[in-house]
Amino acid sequence: MPEILEVEAYRRLAERVVGRTIDHVEAPDEWFLKGGVTPAGMADALTGRRITDVRRHGKVLLLDSGGPTLGLRFGMTGRLLVDGTAAIEYLEWGGRRSDPAWERFGLRFRGGGRLWIDDPRRLGGAELEPDLGSLGPDAWSLGVVQLRAALAGGRGPLKARLLDQGRVAGLGNLLVDEVLWRAGLSPLRASGGLDADEARGLHRVIRRTLDQMDRRGGSHTGDLFEHRRPGGMCPRDGEPMRRDAAGGRTTWWCPGHQR
Repeated sequence: MPEILEVEAYRRLAERVVGRTIDHVEAPDEWFLKGGVTPAGMADALTGRRITDVRRHGKVLLLDSGGPTLGLRFGMTGRLLVDGTAAIEYLEWGGRRSDPAWERFGLRFRGGGRLWIDDPRRLGGAELEPDLGSLGPDAWSLGVVQLRAALAGGRGPLKARLLDQGRVAGLGNLLVDEVLWRAGLSPLRASGGLDADEARGLHRVIRRTLDQMDRRGGSHTGDLFEHRRPGGMCPRDGEPMRRDAAGGRTTWWCPGHQR
């Protein structure tokens, strides 16, 4: 967390600042700035700029201003707030409270108002002109041909390939477990081993899962979520859930129907 669904919620909230002019850049934590930019450099690039658009690619939030694009990443515990309103009250594995010490980066606007990132674990970051070329296609707009290309030739686990942001941008641990459980595919299968029908089915499940869980309210709202634990039972067929590792991440899946 946050995954593509949470960052999309941040994008919707950030639309409130479109048309506002940046009066002041807050960068109290220089480590949070990425790409070699300093607090002074960030301020020089953005102060006086008017926010013209807010976009998202995968887990990256993008603010356009007629000058350098500002890219915001949220790591595992970052939240976006605008004018004191949070898109998400708290993250499943983040803080359940606010602390001024967690405010890593912010923008203040002429005439009042503020946008900022609250990140207890400091795993996110702010940068100018983020390199989106290193990211795969966005998971929400992913085409079936793009998905097949992302999976092609892979000998490693299917889950690891779907988590690889250079292949498909936006999917995280919770969403991939949910998608593969719904699709009936083992996370340990070789990603290049899916046939055309399986790839088409996986594509449909990705789109359907994102749409449904977006309406529900986030990546933690999946049918599998509460069963991803020791002693958990598959809510589809009642089989004991199995815990493995794929791509360096813990994965929960049902050997009963995921093949």
